[in-house]
Amino acid sequence: MEREAKLIENRLINRREFLSVSIEIAVLGTAFLSSCKKNVQIAEIEKQNTKEGRLMIIDTHTHFYDPNRPQGVPWPDPNDKVLYRQVLPKHYKALAVPQGVTGTIVVEASEWVEDNQWILDLAENEPFIVGFVGNLQPGSDDFGNNLDRFSSNPLFRGIRPRGANIKNFEKAEFLNDIEKLAKKDLEIDLLIGPKELPNVTFLAKKFPELRIVINHIAGVQIDGKSPDPVWAEGMQIVAENPNVYCKVSGLAEATQLIPAPKDLEYYIPTLDVLWKAFGEDKLIYGSNWPVSERFADYATVQNIVMEYFKTKGQSATEKYFWKNAKSAYKWITR
Repeated sequence: MEREAKLIENRLINRREFLSVSIEIAVLGTAFLSSCKKNVQIAEIEKQNTKEGRLMIIDTHTHFYDPNRPQGVPWPDPNDKVLYRQVLPKHYKALAVPQGVTGTIVVEASEWVEDNQWILDLAENEPFIVGFVGNLQPGSDDFGNNLDRFSSNPLFRGIRPRGANIKNFEKAEFLNDIEKLAKKDLEIDLLIGPKELPNVTFLAKKFPELRIVINHIAGVQIDGKSPDPVWAEGMQIVAENPNVYCKVSGLAEATQLIPAPKDLEYYIPTLDVLWKAFGEDKLIYGSNWPVSERFADYATVQNIVMEYFKTKGQSATEKYFWKNAKSAYKWITR
């Protein structure tokens, strides 16, 4: 009798374990199917967006990072409640693909040299990433070796120097490394303010073969009125250099309003200055996501410029959203 009771008990335990495992499998399976369904939906939208007749959109300014990595991240700060989270291509595509975006160029979000490789590794199996602007410091001892190393990957399209480094344009070490960059047919992104626009002209004239992309409209404030005349004049002068482009990004951030205005009229005085200076051949689309989320959602960021450039005609719209980016970055079709 005792032996039979033990057998019955074992069968009950096994049955309970079986039911528990079955429930766990069911829960995991549901989550997996939900994830797959979402990925399939995004993939279907991507296919529709690339059909003939659809506007191609290359977003030339996104940042990806993962604070959950063992080494963490140098940016953003852990106290940043908006940005300190996992930000990966899947999160971006969930917002951008429904808006018709067909690819992105990632811009460095880390001062750590090895994070250049982290992005390139991330991009290896993500064809949505068509280019990467890395973080290397011209004038540093290891610039040449690092440039050779990272530029061996065709997705590496250029660099964006950081901080005080971009104010040292006339130093021999800086200029020697910029020459190396130009010889590799790579570009340079510049995060600058209005006062530094003359430095851009200096660089453009010294290296006419170097493609230069001014980030975030050179940091002018947007208040719905005519923009700073010093900035406007500076942009007009720098735009005369055929190798200088301007990324129309950071518009919502430039208002310093939360939320940023959605009405195109608020931005027209600034956009008109850019259009007059750079014309249809040298203005480039960039969202600055996820930083832009502090001030506006992705749809708002894109709708402002979409509405403006559509008033300039189909050709200008196509140039702004992808063709000019192809000229400036020579991004990779994947």
